[in-house]
Amino acid sequence: MEPVTYLKLGGSLITNKKMPHTPRLEIIERAVTEIKDALAQADIGKLVIGHGSGSFGHVPAKKYQTRDGVYDPAQWQGFVEVWNEAHALNQILVEAFAKTGLPVMAFPPSAMIITDHGRIHAWNLEPILKSVEKGIIPLVQGDVVFDLALGGTILSTEEIFAELANHLPPSRVLLAGVEKGVWQDFPKHTKLIHKIGINNFSELNQIAGGAEATDVTGGMLEKIRVLMNIIDRFPQCKGLIFSGMETGSIERALLGETPGTLVSSN
Repeated sequence: MEPVTYLKLGGSLITNKKMPHTPRLEIIERAVTEIKDALAQADIGKLVIGHGSGSFGHVPAKKYQTRDGVYDPAQWQGFVEVWNEAHALNQILVEAFAKTGLPVMAFPPSAMIITDHGRIHAWNLEPILKSVEKGIIPLVQGDVVFDLALGGTILSTEEIFAELANHLPPSRVLLAGVEKGVWQDFPKHTKLIHKIGINNFSELNQIAGGAEATDVTGGMLEKIRVLMNIIDRFPQCKGLIFSGMETGSIERALLGETPGTLVSSN
């Protein structure tokens, strides 16, 4: 089977998470160009791209506590606001990719997924799998979804990756954010953890920290947990948490370099 790489452009990378509804357009443009350049240089196999919501979706999501459930008219109005913000950022990414000529197509979870108590209950994956088969790059995102028990909730990009992995096993999962990796002394940022394996994962609960700005989907520890869940099921998979702020970093990661924190089965 041709290798599959999952790449997430984190919300902290592509937006200013401390300023509502503020995209980092220069970084988005550079990121999509680096993706195109990497694909032109080497055969890296199939690619799935995801992105976070950053200062778009996370702000109304926190205001309305959407991830915890949607029960009354005010919360349903908030549900729509979160969707609208997530969609707006997604459209910025879609247009940026269109300018590069890459065959990228958006698959919004809100239109495809139903959850039950926050866990994916139903998802028609055939369109995404068919797009990969035909050489189209699917673009997924953190998004609101309808939930059988909670009314509505939010799924993170990592949670979407974790479910998609059952049907399209990845060889690599690359998470590009603003942090250089996982810090042993967050938020001091002086001791970087270069490698995380199953054996030392439990030690991270005390040291990895969360997100500095608004993040309703769990911060750094949740990202590591989801990566370890994927790697536990697919031991050949490698995860990478790295900074996409440096010019060329996304391109280098796609081409096989491992800046930041490597997450693996050993």
